[in-house]
Amino acid sequence: MIDRIATVAVYVEDQEAALKFWTERVGFVTQRSKPMGPAGDWLEVGPGGAQSCLVLYPKSLMPDWAERKLSVVFECVDIKATYQEMASRGVEFVQEPAAMAWGLFATFRDPEGNEFGLREPLE
Repeated sequence: MIDRIATVAVYVEDQEAALKFWTERVGFVTQRSKPMGPAGDWLEVGPGGAQSCLVLYPKSLMPDWAERKLSVVFECVDIKATYQEMASRGVEFVQEPAAMAWGLFATFRDPEGNEFGLREPLE
C-alpha cells in the first residue's frame, strides 16, 4: 500500500538559482542534498515538516525533460495571506487568488517558467 507521495521532479537549468527561489522566496527548506557527481546534486525541498518534496533535478541529466510536464498544487490554510507573503518576497503570480468551483486558487511561476498551483484545503 502506498503511504504518501515522496517527490515530484522539477527540471531546472540552474540548481543553485532554483534552490534560492524555493528556500528564500517560497519559504521551503532543504530536506535532502546529496552529491550526484559533476552534473549536480540530488536536491529535495519542501515545507518544513512535510512528507513530500520537490526534487530540483538538473535538465542536463534528463534529455527528455521538455516532454515531462508537471502539475503540482500546493495547499495552504489561508491562500490570501500566503499569496501576500510570497509576492512580497518576489514570487511572480500568473493568477492571483480567484474563486473557482472548488474554492480559491492561484498560480505562480518559478524562474525556470514552471507554473504551480496554490489552494486552500478542499471541504
